[in-house]
Amino acid sequence: MLHYLKFFHYYLVALLSCAGLLLADYFIVIGFISFVLFYALGDALLGNDISTPNLSNKTFINLMLYGSLPLSILLITCCLWLVTPNQWPIMQWLSNFTGYDFILAKANTSYIDLFFAISLSGFILTTIATVVAHELVHRVGKTFDVIYGRWLLCFSFDANFSIEHVFNHHVKVATEEDPVTAPRGRNVYTHILYATIGSNHSAWLIEKKRLGRKKKSMFSYHNKCLRGYAMSLIYLLFVLLLASWQGLLLMLLIGIMAKILLEVANYIEHYGLVRDPRQRVQPKHSWNANNRISTWSMFNLPRHSHHHAQASVPFEKLQPMPDAPMMISGYISTVFIALVPPIWFKLMKPKLEHWDKHFANEKELDILALQARSKEQYHGLTTLFY
Repeated sequence: MLHYLKFFHYYLVALLSCAGLLLADYFIVIGFISFVLFYALGDALLGNDISTPNLSNKTFINLMLYGSLPLSILLITCCLWLVTPNQWPIMQWLSNFTGYDFILAKANTSYIDLFFAISLSGFILTTIATVVAHELVHRVGKTFDVIYGRWLLCFSFDANFSIEHVFNHHVKVATEEDPVTAPRGRNVYTHILYATIGSNHSAWLIEKKRLGRKKKSMFSYHNKCLRGYAMSLIYLLFVLLLASWQGLLLMLLIGIMAKILLEVANYIEHYGLVRDPRQRVQPKHSWNANNRISTWSMFNLPRHSHHHAQASVPFEKLQPMPDAPMMISGYISTVFIALVPPIWFKLMKPKLEHWDKHFANEKELDILALQARSKEQYHGLTTLFY
């Protein structure tokens, strides 16, 4: 039972974060700092989880995953309370019932507090919505699960992740045709832009090809990309009705934050790795992590090497693969490192050198050499003209 419950711990963290958002004022900053310290120090001090228990209770596993949608809605509602000009009778009742003045605390919430609320909510939403959705959209044979996952993704305006990720990223990973595999030397901020544009373009092309085979119009209900955009618009309309334009602005910022964190995760999972497109995907083509806290909070997603080697394997059966190329640290720590490019490049240099020496085959070394020459020629041209 413990091996089931360890994945539930993030739900407790999310509920505590919701409480911090409702308490408002300085409790929001305390919540954010506590969140970062818990995951950064937890990954650094609590070691790895390389256990491989047999989790066969599908009902319990599905309960863990399906519970993410109501929890995401609760998180969003708590955020909306912070900025809505509307008075919610339930908050007055809650103040009377508990003796804590939630309405006064909301009034005392500053713009700095709201900045931390956006940051904290972005992190929480990335895991309880995006990570869980990632698991569900991989269940391509189960329509309900895929649609459920797409609704989770609509909070970060990325329902079409379900198309690009499954049908392009997993096929083209570690090649130049994959928009979310960052080549060596690209910083995370440039990558966020490239990946966002590239993945949406890729999803559109996939749908164009699929609908072409079925002789259906791209501009119709049959287009999953258009339906994905519509899902986010429906969500934002409800936000507008519930919390006016202030709530709409806040959820736009939180959704963008969650989307950015997704692309930062893609960045740290695949940075600098290459593969011959004719070669099958192997564990060496993703950076792996077995840090206990990250693994528990993200439903084994840090076991990324196995996930890409066998994409159909559900999260509860992913193996730790300690011989795969390893990330700098756990996910939260590595995300913050990636946000400072000079430190990121310095720490990744020996990692990439080790990969080249111990993992790369002759063809992959040729690809790296070609990329290096192209990069030198590009810099030569920019120097010439500028």
